[in-house]
Amino acid sequence: MEELRSLLAPWYLQIKFLHLFMVAMWSFSTAVAYRNFILPAFRAWQRDADNAELIAVRNRYMEAFDRGAILEHFAFPLVLATGLLMVWLAGWPWQAINWLGAKLAIVLLIFLPMEAVDYYISHLGGNKRRIRLTGDSQRYEAMIRFHWQFFRVTTPLVVIFVPLLFYLAVTKPF
Repeated sequence: MEELRSLLAPWYLQIKFLHLFMVAMWSFSTAVAYRNFILPAFRAWQRDADNAELIAVRNRYMEAFDRGAILEHFAFPLVLATGLLMVWLAGWPWQAINWLGAKLAIVLLIFLPMEAVDYYISHLGGNKRRIRLTGDSQRYEAMIRFHWQFFRVTTPLVVIFVPLLFYLAVTKPF
């Protein structure tokens, strides 16, 4: 393992660059679509839940959002891998009660479970397009509603904890 560490150590700054680039991609790639398309579509639908046109717009945006989340979901594993690689290369005490321990706790306790559910509802069993193509309209509607509930729960967490991760990484306050 020490041979691998000495081989990779000169590339630390490049690994850090890749990490920061992937963090930006992960944390911001879906924000514009959520804010400007998903949120208004769901709010309009909630005001008139039987309006077929609003339902069609909501559904089209959700299917597009599932496709667009590919960038976020490509970046997240690379964030984890490069982050852990930097911890290992630098020899940081990850289990200590410091900025890094706090950052890792946020990632492991909040974002890892969140992203696992997000992968499922966007690309796996909850992918709206694939469900629609099966003709199972009840499951389709259930997954649309589940995804909306997921957004309602996770949006405040993202708004609070993503900036906190950036703050901890930049300022290293403790």
